[in-house]
Amino acid sequence: MLVRLLRALFAVLIIGLATAALTHFQRSEYDNLGPSAFWAILVIGLLTIAGDVLIRDKQISTISALSFGLLIGLLLGLLFSLALEPFILGSFPPNRMPAASLLMRLFITVVCCYITVSTLLQTKDEFRFIIPYVEFSKQTRGGRPLVLDTSVIIDGRIADICDTRIIDTKLIVPRFVLLELQQVADSSDKLKRNRGRRGLDMLKRMQSNPKVEMEIHEGNLAELRGVNKVDERLVLLARALGARVVTNDFNLNKIAQLQGVEVINLNELANAVKSVALPGEGMLVRIVKPGDQAGQGVGYLEDGTMIVVEQGRPHVGQEVNITVTSVLQNPAGRMIFGRIEPRPSAAPVATADKPSAADKPAEPHG
Repeated sequence: MLVRLLRALFAVLIIGLATAALTHFQRSEYDNLGPSAFWAILVIGLLTIAGDVLIRDKQISTISALSFGLLIGLLLGLLFSLALEPFILGSFPPNRMPAASLLMRLFITVVCCYITVSTLLQTKDEFRFIIPYVEFSKQTRGGRPLVLDTSVIIDGRIADICDTRIIDTKLIVPRFVLLELQQVADSSDKLKRNRGRRGLDMLKRMQSNPKVEMEIHEGNLAELRGVNKVDERLVLLARALGARVVTNDFNLNKIAQLQGVEVINLNELANAVKSVALPGEGMLVRIVKPGDQAGQGVGYLEDGTMIVVEQGRPHVGQEVNITVTSVLQNPAGRMIFGRIEPRPSAAPVATADKPSAADKPAEPHG
């Protein structure tokens, strides 16, 4: 709304300036320039508004590079013009010196502006305001952004985590990850195609979630030039942005850690929030299948934790009470080992036709 209001005010201002220029020239001796000035101002203003409307994805880094490049180009053009003017204008006749001086300054300024703007546009992602021994780089406020890889998007648990509002930082999805998802969704293999479509659905879900700030990053960084593998590009992008990688890929986890990039592994996060079992505790478990070793049975908790029960194979399909003997934690998850609690033996019951030993009369001793 504010942008539309700004555009309307700019249009009114342009029309006013064009009308004022027409009126000014009509009252002077250059009245023939009035219509030309009117249409020139009007066309330039309309082209400016049209460019603002058509260019939707504006980047502050590009605008900064253009502005700073033009400023430096004008300054360098002025300095070079003053330095070269005595040498160049000496070969021109005196009557042509003003025109030659104007053309020379214009040419040098245009060249300097082109060189500076072109250089800054090509290196805007590496751009820093540098003073000797002092560098002012971009500072990230709040939590560091999270870069999502393909596997964690397809997994879908990241969308569920976002719904809990535990993530209060920006999620970044690189353009090359989005392209990889699209390629998987267009695969001829049915399983891969379903996985790719699930990933795209998860992205759409997170993008429409008002609790989440998500950004599609173009990934046009100098560090990524010549790098084709998605995992390597992901790590380099995260390091350049000062972000953390979110993945459930074990190999990507190790590669990122070797390069000094922090990683959040969803599998490790899932293991961290699983229920804790201590040796000696009892629990009720349903044994669903035999184990690998002789006599073992295997059951699962609701969170997917595997429980290996000693001598549990005869009880497959039954719910049994077990006592935890040990807990094994590894990168793949948590395993609980236990044994079946022995059932308490029933007390002997006295019957009417069989008197107990206490009811028997004592035998006389001779």
